[in-house]
Amino acid sequence: MTTVYEFSAKTIDGKSRKLGDYKGKVLLVVNTASQCGFTPQYKGLETLYKQFKDRGFAVLGFPSNQFGQQEPGDDTEIAEFCEMNFGVTFPLFSKVDVNGDGAHPLFKYLTAAKPGMLGSEGIKWNFTKFLVGKDGKVIDRYAPTTKPEDLAKHIEKALAA
Repeated sequence: MTTVYEFSAKTIDGKSRKLGDYKGKVLLVVNTASQCGFTPQYKGLETLYKQFKDRGFAVLGFPSNQFGQQEPGDDTEIAEFCEMNFGVTFPLFSKVDVNGDGAHPLFKYLTAAKPGMLGSEGIKWNFTKFLVGKDGKVIDRYAPTTKPEDLAKHIEKALAA
């Protein structure tokens, strides 16, 4: 696979979605969790989504329970939590693994395209972020500690490219 557009994933409401539907958009792909110290980042991600969505940008949230069992709910519970607590309107997908043999193929692609510290392909924690350009290729990878609002300038640059 050479771009994110070649993958598909199940949405939080159980429908299959081709990421090719986002062709030509700048994407921020994030592995999320509802019971994590970084969970308040949902608010910042939603702010970015609202700020840039009319210019061809989307946040794609992929809940994962691989870090400290911090996403124990089912898809319905996750969707309700995100909407009720953070007003999330950006696309959410069904819970996935982001590391290991069972990792979703999209995350295998993302981590291979932009390894983390010391070349590690593994994701270290919830709210790791991948910025994807209009061409479907990974521009950069950001640590869970990187606040969504700190990505605005990077998104602006990608939208202008």
